[in-house]
Amino acid sequence: MQGVKLSEIVESLKLNIVHKSTNFYDIVIKNSEVNRPGLQLSGFIKEYPYKRIQIIGSAETAYLRELDEDVRYERLSKVLSKEIPCLIFAHGTEVPEVVKELAEKYDNTILTTEKPTTAFISKLSQELEYEFSEEITMHACLMEIYGMGVLLTGKSSVGKSETTLDLVIRGHRLVADDVVEVKKLEEGLRGQSPANIRHFLEIRGLGILDIQRLYGVGAVKTFTYIDLVVELEQWDSEKEYDRIGLDEEYIEILGKKVERITIPVKPGRNIAMIVEVAVRNRRQKSLGYNAAVELNKRLIADMTEKSKSWQNREN
Repeated sequence: MQGVKLSEIVESLKLNIVHKSTNFYDIVIKNSEVNRPGLQLSGFIKEYPYKRIQIIGSAETAYLRELDEDVRYERLSKVLSKEIPCLIFAHGTEVPEVVKELAEKYDNTILTTEKPTTAFISKLSQELEYEFSEEITMHACLMEIYGMGVLLTGKSSVGKSETTLDLVIRGHRLVADDVVEVKKLEEGLRGQSPANIRHFLEIRGLGILDIQRLYGVGAVKTFTYIDLVVELEQWDSEKEYDRIGLDEEYIEILGKKVERITIPVKPGRNIAMIVEVAVRNRRQKSLGYNAAVELNKRLIADMTEKSKSWQNREN
């Protein structure tokens, strides 16, 4: 079953460890939901979702303070006696001694964060959503161009990396070269490079280039959401390419449709410039303006006007 190690979450969210269970590095989170054990602390232990990460905020802490010492111990025992992944105190709350005592007894992991409860839950939920989301790896390049995520696809040696380098020189940002990890999130398809090759670009004849070193931090980005797919293919004189742009083509990635355009590659064509224009045109479409549709309307209006003129002459 898919999951993420608790130790990785602790490191990613910079959580403070108050008590570490003996199996801390083996704990795997297999549920993307979290639980605030308010009902359980009130004594209702039935349907306790103990397999989720447990979070105690200011409200739960205030409630615990109001309880009789024996009752507090009993309620916390019921929460901590289960094999919970961990218990996190938010808002910088100091962990009560009774919790530390019970954590030692039941071998639990106790963590804290300075973040407010709601903000922390939001951040943690995003982290878990990312870890549990569907993922594929694609052979492509990924760029951010004019604020849009553009995935450059095509067969090997078609010129994806060279086009990517040209786009970087033009002031756009590299996200990934050759290998793109794509995750399906609620906001859309998020792409990034594997960490070990991040910000490196391979150019045949030159070798490996460190884009961040060569062009600065402004020339690279860790991730972006994919808004457009540009497929590069060798020019085929027998193939009829779209010359108007009225028909839109889409590709499905992890069940989500993304607009795709095909650009034929041949000597003399400035592919980077064409990709830039394609992105500008895509932005215009998203704002409600389609040049092909506008031209079509004008041509139809012109033909209609000429038809009326001929009819008037005949009459």
